[in-house]
Amino acid sequence: MIAFITDPHVQPQPMSNSSSISHFLLLALADTRQLQLLHFCLFLGISLAALLGNDLIISAVACGHHLHTPMFFFLLNLALSDLGSICTTVPKAMHNSLWDTSTISYTGCAAQLFFFLFFISAELSLLTVMCYDRYVSICKPLHYRTLLGSRACAHMAAAAWASAFLYSLLHTANTFSLPLCHGNALGQFFCEIPQILKLSCSKSYLRELGLLAFSACLGLGCSVFIVFSYVQIFRAVMRIPSEQGWHKAFSTCLPHLAVVCLFISTLIFYYLTPSSLSSPSLDLALSVLYSVVPPALNPLIYSLRNQELKAAVWTLMTGWFQKR
Repeated sequence: MIAFITDPHVQPQPMSNSSSISHFLLLALADTRQLQLLHFCLFLGISLAALLGNDLIISAVACGHHLHTPMFFFLLNLALSDLGSICTTVPKAMHNSLWDTSTISYTGCAAQLFFFLFFISAELSLLTVMCYDRYVSICKPLHYRTLLGSRACAHMAAAAWASAFLYSLLHTANTFSLPLCHGNALGQFFCEIPQILKLSCSKSYLRELGLLAFSACLGLGCSVFIVFSYVQIFRAVMRIPSEQGWHKAFSTCLPHLAVVCLFISTLIFYYLTPSSLSSPSLDLALSVLYSVVPPALNPLIYSLRNQELKAAVWTLMTGWFQKR
């Protein structure tokens, strides 16, 4: 059973403005030492699985010359964003569980928010670009090399990372420019915008809510593009006469579709859950689902049905063991 407490050794501070805040109090995951250590071990296992899986994908794509294609190039970028996102939130949660504390410095919270937004928004952009890659590959195969040459792929990846950087910088600067006077306790195990907005005592938080609404519209636009693309993809696949062609098309599309559904559905469910149905336990479970679980599951999802990637990873691992 999970209980939610703050660090008993550090009390929340009454704040008159944000400049007097030296630290925030994150949500503690348990009220007993045994459960704290259990959460530490759980997060450790998930993070190790994410690190191992994504490192294998990055190494396999980088070392396997036959994998130097647009699809695997974007997959490499997705693995980098997964590594970044899980390394932003999980280590601090593990540290707090292990050392029985719940504090994070003001600058540490700002940095965590910036990098989390950076990697999460980059992941959404990359998933959208990967959908376009699948659409062109199946629906317009004759134009594939023209539309997705090496230069075009580099430009799309650079645009995804640059837009994610600007997005995270804008939100972080705007969020931490708000005056905070409702204490310093956050109702989450990492720093995120909705929890910080709850501490604001100024109507200027409406500006950030406007940015969040704009972000939701962008996310909805990406989702609509992905849905429309997959409708066209499945229509094209149904016209393929051979069963082998069906299998090849689905083996490249289904992993991407599964990752998209996992990522977007948990995000939407978390941020659009009515406050009447919300609870600390539900918020925590959903935040873990969209911030911690996908980086660990994505490598597994992509390597289950992709024979080329499985072969490259196996070759990489056997070569490494032979050198040992």
